[in-house]
Amino acid sequence: MADEIAYCVKCKAKQTMKDSAVVKMKNGREALQGKCTVCGTGMYKILPKAK
Repeated sequence: MADEIAYCVKCKAKQTMKDSAVVKMKNGREALQGKCTVCGTGMYKILPKAK
């Protein structure tokens, strides 16, 4: 997947996410899961509901 921008909790700023993949959360919603390109912390970005 292309590099996505998401909020990094450790950097306290929006960073690009590498190695992102779509995952399904327990509640059924989809999210992107990846790593911060700056510090390597795990990042999540909840995706909008599909119509």
